[in-house]
Amino acid sequence: MINQNTPSEQTKIAFLKAFKALRLGTLLRQSGIRKAQGISVTEVFEFLLLLVFMGKNLYRYLDSKYQEIAVSKNTYYRFLNTSTYNWRRFLTSLSVRVIASFSRLTRPDRVKVFILDDSVVSRNRSKDVELLANLYDHAAHRFIKGFTMLALGWSDGYSFIPTDFAMMSSASQSNRLKEISEAIDKRTSGYKRRSEAMKKKTDVALQMIRNALTQGIPADYVLMDTWFTHEPMIRSILDEGLDVIGMVKQLKQRYQYKDGFYTLPQLRQLLPEHSPGNQFGSIIVKTKNGIPVKLVFVRNRNNKRDWLTVLSTDLSLSDAEIIRIYGNRWSIEVFFKSTKSLMKLGSEFQGRSYDMMISHTTIVFTRYILLEWLRRNENDDKTLCELFFRLCDDIQDMALSTALQSLMSLFVEQLNSVGSRKSTLLKNQLQQWI
Repeated sequence: MINQNTPSEQTKIAFLKAFKALRLGTLLRQSGIRKAQGISVTEVFEFLLLLVFMGKNLYRYLDSKYQEIAVSKNTYYRFLNTSTYNWRRFLTSLSVRVIASFSRLTRPDRVKVFILDDSVVSRNRSKDVELLANLYDHAAHRFIKGFTMLALGWSDGYSFIPTDFAMMSSASQSNRLKEISEAIDKRTSGYKRRSEAMKKKTDVALQMIRNALTQGIPADYVLMDTWFTHEPMIRSILDEGLDVIGMVKQLKQRYQYKDGFYTLPQLRQLLPEHSPGNQFGSIIVKTKNGIPVKLVFVRNRNNKRDWLTVLSTDLSLSDAEIIRIYGNRWSIEVFFKSTKSLMKLGSEFQGRSYDMMISHTTIVFTRYILLEWLRRNENDDKTLCELFFRLCDDIQDMALSTALQSLMSLFVEQLNSVGSRKSTLLKNQLQQWI
């Protein structure tokens, strides 16, 4: 009789295949993630990586009938709470390896982007978690206890790979409910991550972009939402040799056009009143300090009186190309949704130490990267053999219509963001990803 593998066993086999192909054990050792004795660090990491697919949390699994396989509780908790492990180096090294394998299978001139965004990780039931802070959740329109996860991702229009993250507390001491533990060694990676958590988000975001460029991750643009798209941030990214494409919020800022300074509504009035499709047109202006940018005005299909503005520092791009490239920012929204809903980001481990927050988030990001690597190997025929590189068509970019749908959904969510409301497009793309 032929034995058939269960879905969980098939998942384990697929993950272990990716684990071996990407040499994750070597990356762990190179990042200082080692154990002096007992079960190997590779086995511990593999177990925690696959835990979410078993449908159990760590505590219940170790207390179950499978306990003889899992060794000891303390082994895993010590692993998660060690402050000397350099999890940032591990995640960056893994993303560099996966991105390099993807880049070899696409055209050299294919547009590649960094995507910058943040998301709130709630810990409302916690009291003594290290660096826990009071934060404003823009989706729920209320203050909560938790952390702001600042994430940087890479995309080639087909795959999304998280490259770095920072679990931010609050730069204001009055908003922090718990300070750094006095027992932490200031020479460790854990202390550096704690110090980073109390800095400004824009400063940390720029450092993450610099680190990614230093590691050799290729990118042409940085995609950002309205929170990050302001002149000082744009100038800093331009100094790093990257262009910016971001959505602009309608505030009191003015742009120089010809001999005058105009607000966004005033610039919108300068465009043709009746324009076909969902694009009103574009206009090239300068910011207050003289940065030339191109503003593309897009109609809100759900409300013809509403419109949004997408800014690009690359003036050579067409309006349609700017919208298409910015549509790739939707992939980080799918990433946030899938990691929280499916991979238990922020809910799998409920430890009090900041080190457990970092190690747990890195493990969740690793799950996503491996799933993306497996999906790419299954769907992209060129991965079967690189000899087919010149014979196969390149993977399809995001279509302009899809980018417009993503853009409209983002706009509607910003206007009418409700905690329980889920975007239909997000559900469809998430289901396709699953």
